Amino acid sequence: MSIATLPDAPSSTHPVLPPLRLGRHTIDSPVVLAPMAGITNRAFRRLCRESGSAGLAAAGISGASSLYVNEMVTSRALVERSPETMRLLEHGPEEHPRSVQLYSVDPATTAAAVRILVDEDRADHIDLNFGCPVPKVTRKGGGAALPWKRDLFRAIVSAAVTEGAKGDVPVTVKMRKGIDDEHLTYLEAAQAAVDEGVVAVALHGRTASQAYSGQADWAAIRLLKQTITTVPVLGNGDIWSAEDALAMVEQTGCDGVVVGRGCLGRPWLFADLAAAFAGQQVRVRPTLGEVAETLRRHAEYLTDFFGEELRACREIRKHIAWYLKGFPAGSQVRNRLALVDSLAALDDLIATLDPDTPWPGDPAEGPRGRAGSPRTVALPERWLQSRDLDETQRADVAQAELSVSGG
Repeated sequence: MSIATLPDAPSSTHPVLPPLRLGRHTIDSPVVLAPMAGITNRAFRRLCRESGSAGLAAAGISGASSLYVNEMVTSRALVERSPETMRLLEHGPEEHPRSVQLYSVDPATTAAAVRILVDEDRADHIDLNFGCPVPKVTRKGGGAALPWKRDLFRAIVSAAVTEGAKGDVPVTVKMRKGIDDEHLTYLEAAQAAVDEGVVAVALHGRTASQAYSGQADWAAIRLLKQTITTVPVLGNGDIWSAEDALAMVEQTGCDGVVVGRGCLGRPWLFADLAAAFAGQQVRVRPTLGEVAETLRRHAEYLTDFFGEELRACREIRKHIAWYLKGFPAGSQVRNRLALVDSLAALDDLIATLDPDTPWPGDPAEGPRGRAGSPRTVALPERWLQSRDLDETQRADVAQAELSVSGG
């Protein structure tokens, strides 16, 4: 990977943050790959890890591990051993700690799912999802809507921590600020989670009603860090570069960062982040040829993950625009890349790109992925009238995991 040094870089540097400690695990670089449905499968995690290590090696920096979390699975599908869910839980031999994000709406099912992960040695770390803003999830009281019901939230966290402790598997939680600006839950929920024994709390500085629109509220992350002092607080939202991560740490005092959309089409971002937190001024600035090589390797890893070349090529299509963002690749080539159906066809199209085209700079930076627009959050009937579940809502919540696709 091509390496650049930031202008006016100091000749000597010091680490910005210490390693992140999550129970028995030490994460050298305090950076976490956010679980993203349909994205952070074993293939993408492997690519991020390798691209990060390669970028650091090219800069002459010894490797620093980050935490790469798998895409979310539901506790019910895990307990029922859905074939797709069991495949999503697969980790490569190089993955440690093996990190699983679990979505659940029921304490008993949570306990059963974590028991499987522990007893069958399928995870070294478990993260609980309380941040999903998708309407089909919140409409049933799941995801970012669930912390509004205080007793249910606490019971789910307690169940996970209790079962995880039996195998020394630490539990963390990831959440949003709340349902909307009038119904914020993050401070109370974070304290409840810490009381129940989680080892870290991650906050996406948006409400469910914002989805991914607007700007993340880093001030909320700062307030959470000031409130929660016994476990690490991680910040999430609008980290598109290493400089954004450094700014978040400076402005909030958070103990580490969670990166989602910022690494789409640029898995080498983890090298930049590791270097930045180590106090180094080097950054990966790949040529178009190096980007194409990464894209090709991603497709190869997807083929291995799915065991099917056609499905892998269909999956890689959604990554094309992210990889080529800012590069002067013609629309015809982009369109043809978005229709590839074999690795051979992908190779033919990559061969038409100019490998010596340099990193385009600003046009390749900034937001990636869909931002959407603010919306009224879909919720069960009378959800906001009480912080406790009534029987009708309890039935709605019981169906929430059936609304979550992808396992």
